[in-house]
Amino acid sequence: MPEKPEKSKSPSPGEPLLPLIKEIRDLVQSARRTAAQNVNTLQVVTNFEIGRRIVEYEQKGSSRAGYGERILKELSHRLTEELGRGFSKRNLEYIRRFYLEYHDVTPQIAQTLSAQLPAKTPTETPIGQTLSAQFTPAFTLSWSHYLFLMNIDKRDERRFYEIESQQNQWSLSELKRQFNSGIYERLALSRDKKGVKALADKGQIIGNPQDVLKDPYVLEFLGLDENLHYSESDLESAIIDKLEIFLLELGKGFLFESRQKRFTFDADHFYVDLVFYNRILRCYVLIDLKIGKLTHENLGQMQMYVNYYNREVKLDDENPTIGMILCKTKNDALVKLTLPENANIYASQYQLYLPSKEELKKKLIEWSETALNTSEAG
Repeated sequence: MPEKPEKSKSPSPGEPLLPLIKEIRDLVQSARRTAAQNVNTLQVVTNFEIGRRIVEYEQKGSSRAGYGERILKELSHRLTEELGRGFSKRNLEYIRRFYLEYHDVTPQIAQTLSAQLPAKTPTETPIGQTLSAQFTPAFTLSWSHYLFLMNIDKRDERRFYEIESQQNQWSLSELKRQFNSGIYERLALSRDKKGVKALADKGQIIGNPQDVLKDPYVLEFLGLDENLHYSESDLESAIIDKLEIFLLELGKGFLFESRQKRFTFDADHFYVDLVFYNRILRCYVLIDLKIGKLTHENLGQMQMYVNYYNREVKLDDENPTIGMILCKTKNDALVKLTLPENANIYASQYQLYLPSKEELKKKLIEWSETALNTSEAG
């Protein structure tokens, strides 16, 4: 008898389904991210337009003191009755301030929002229809981001954090951490006057090794107590445990390659604490950790590491290796005396606590006054 054809077997669960599961998972996660981003954008633009209408209404009314306060109080009461939560007087004050802070940002023609809103009934007019002939700044952050940014008084500093949040996709918690660590002041202190202005206009631009430097590096997230004894090995292990946050502290373009990277020279073994690669500068970045005072021996050792990488590791089309020593205390004069000007080796201090914003701002003011006096003397 002829053999019966085998029945087609349904795919067994497990390995064969993994690619399909991954595709569906990626699709759903992407859709969720897009939806969340659209909701955030819609909320910010809507608040901007509410602020616009409040300000325009006030401008048409009385100039007497307290007039605006009474408007917000009554508006809060009526909107809460009709629309529910989210329209407290305090929130309306933030919304009004948001418009005043951002209405003079370089405008772009707003996309019509009607496509992002539910279909209207014959008696409804969507916001998008009223925006079609107006100008609205392009907003890319969440409303929570802007609420935090509005508390930064200095406009140049606020603009820097806004640009960096956009470019690096900082969460609100990361934005707060970067602000509390004084990254703006720390970057500004390593730049000339033109470079400080560029921070406010364009954010952190990486064009040469000096652009990635900060002084100090703030490592409070490692959880080490500077008043207790810890070794360089403890410091290195803590960095590896918190590598993702450490990469954010290092800045843009850093990729981690290895720890305790060994190379051998004349039968002697040497170990580089941490090896990174910066894809923007297209070069290796070697980091040595020192928990004590920086010495000329430390600098000479890093010079040897950099020389080895330049001669034996880096490719011909890559840029020269950068050496960086993170130390508890440093002496700038020692660095200048020990190393040639083109050594491409830098020393920066690290600290295990968040710096005082007031102290950093004071240093920045002192730096500005010194730079001004130097230029006038020249």
